[in-house]
Amino acid sequence: MNLNSKYFDRIRINPGGTAVKDEGPPCEWKGCRDRGTHRAPKGRRQEGEFFRFCLDHVREYNKSYNYFAGMADDDIAAYQRSAATGHRPTWTIGVNDSADIRARASWENAFLDPFGMFNGMNGRKTASPERERRPLKNLERRSFLALDLEGWEDASEIKARYKALVKRLHPDANGGDRSSEDRLRQIIQAYHYLKSAGFC
Repeated sequence: MNLNSKYFDRIRINPGGTAVKDEGPPCEWKGCRDRGTHRAPKGRRQEGEFFRFCLDHVREYNKSYNYFAGMADDDIAAYQRSAATGHRPTWTIGVNDSADIRARASWENAFLDPFGMFNGMNGRKTASPERERRPLKNLERRSFLALDLEGWEDASEIKARYKALVKRLHPDANGGDRSSEDRLRQIIQAYHYLKSAGFC
């Protein structure tokens, strides 16, 4: 047992053997002389402000406390909807597109990019040819070969080839024949890999 613990300093014992009550502000309940050891919220538009009550009176106060007292049902519903976003303003997606485009245009014109290092700036929205022609990794190359593609095709061509091969090789299209099931599985895996790698 550590007698120098910070917890022993907080224990106070009366010489008579009864514990001394905590010091604190008096209870704010009318006519009560006990210490106000418990906080109770004052209410709407007084957030962060509290009454100080003793235990018995804070219990009584909490039984009748209603944050929405005096508000109409429509106001309560509006408050609850606003609480879903933390009472912060929100916008529908796409509402501020024109403002975003103007801001982006002013930012893009703030500096020159003569060598095209910042892809998509100064009016260029497509990827640079160097990026399209980067060497393929082994799994990417195998995935393109599984789909009978070269490796330079864009997302729409990859998706179109995938759909065509699945329609042709699916057992339902072949009268229930499952002989091409392994090839179909290979095509599906290849397409999902290219999709996760960002090709489509």
